Amino acid sequence: MIVVDNLTKRYGDREVVKDVSFRVERGEILGFLGPNGAGKTTTMKMITGFLMPTTGSVRIGEVDMAIDPIAAKSQIGYLPENPPVYPDMSVLEYLRFVGRINGLTGATLRLAVDEVIESCFLTEKRTKEIRTLSKGFQQRVGLAQAIIHKPGVLVLDEPTNGLDPNQIIQIRSLIQGLAKERTVILSTHILQEVQKTCSRILIINQGTVVAEDTPEQLEAKARGRNVLKAIVRGPQHDVQATLASLHGVLKTEVAADANGLLSVLLETSKEVDLRERLAAEIVGRQWGLLELSSSRLSLEEVFINVTSQSAASSSEDRAPEVVLTHG
Repeated sequence: MIVVDNLTKRYGDREVVKDVSFRVERGEILGFLGPNGAGKTTTMKMITGFLMPTTGSVRIGEVDMAIDPIAAKSQIGYLPENPPVYPDMSVLEYLRFVGRINGLTGATLRLAVDEVIESCFLTEKRTKEIRTLSKGFQQRVGLAQAIIHKPGVLVLDEPTNGLDPNQIIQIRSLIQGLAKERTVILSTHILQEVQKTCSRILIINQGTVVAEDTPEQLEAKARGRNVLKAIVRGPQHDVQATLASLHGVLKTEVAADANGLLSVLLETSKEVDLRERLAAEIVGRQWGLLELSSSRLSLEEVFINVTSQSAASSSEDRAPEVVLTHG
């Protein structure tokens, strides 16, 4: 478990992190997002004990980072954005070195090294010098060092950086497996990875938390209403008039394609789920219902929505540039 309470970091009179509070439970993967310069890396460095906060506290399990930093850090596996590897060492030498730093010896160390080499797909590179590895393989070595001592907490900054699509799928599966028995904070600019991996999302902008919830709830809040999409075979005028009259429908758009199929978009209030009623109405009138789904905002749209709103509400600071990368 991680508990962050009123965390603030100042450099002179400049606050880069402002009164940030959240908690992450065991078994949970928290996606930690924000524009460039939002304060994500500074926050993660304070969580892992690399930086001391100006005010506020971090608790790892039952241990306060400020009171007993060694005990707190021993429970953390940290992968920073640039993997902390030694290029002159081989993969095997480096992982043995990291294991010994974390108190592993003898058969326990050998088993731990073998396990992380296998789980991070490094078997064929185990005797290679790290300097000779591609960026993607160095990233995997960085992840291996973060998990070799089986920490209860993982803090991962851009864990799939430099990986190809197949490697991303492998590492995503590994992280999801690790999270079953651990607490995970994952920061990335690849929003698709957050959507597929994380159970909850926290978005920070200009040093403050601007949104925190599940992906689904963030979408609903950003949209402000539900949108249903249907493909219907029927008379256009009757379909539009009938569906527009349903209680809870705020707006209806109907367009016909070259085959006479109708593409229907219905906006409804957040509190109303009209899918069952809509299907019953269409089928009851003996029209054809070929598709019915909820139209969803992409995570990118949610991200831009909440960060733009927070930037617009701040009259003192210029909003940082939003840079999104898709993978």
